[in-house]
Amino acid sequence: MNKQANHNQAFGFQLLLDLYGCKAGVCDDLSLCYKFLDDTVAALGMEKQSPPSIFRSDETRFPDKAGLSGWVPLIESSIVIHTLTVKDFISVDVYCCKYFDVNMAKDMCRKFFGPKRIDEQYIERGQDYYKTDSNYHTMTVQKSSNKAPQVTVEKKTEHAVSR
Repeated sequence: MNKQANHNQAFGFQLLLDLYGCKAGVCDDLSLCYKFLDDTVAALGMEKQSPPSIFRSDETRFPDKAGLSGWVPLIESSIVIHTLTVKDFISVDVYCCKYFDVNMAKDMCRKFFGPKRIDEQYIERGQDYYKTDSNYHTMTVQKSSNKAPQVTVEKKTEHAVSR
């Protein structure tokens, strides 16, 4: 499938990667996983809203969930990583509201984590987002310094003209 074929029609693009049999130690390496998030943003031409955040699971309380979870918020959405040390498994979720190079994202995973196998799912999100004929209602919120905001909802009618 040509993953770029419909990129002008979708609102967002989501790549879900499952990395099996990663190199020993990478699932517990905070610095490496942080660098992966930081470098992948740059490699894919995205824009960070803040530096990555990464956390270690409590392996005493949750031994089957021992590993790391991290994310980097993007202007275009986010990149998320979860590692599971007991299985040398990593899941990566790249969601962006502009088209990105899927092969580059997979190459970054190979470079950092050396998985024996990568499974992928690719989803084009918001297929109807850019359609001019929609069933969306219009909502207007007017702020007031002294009162609660006024909210007005205009329901689309059969005879409404799309703008």
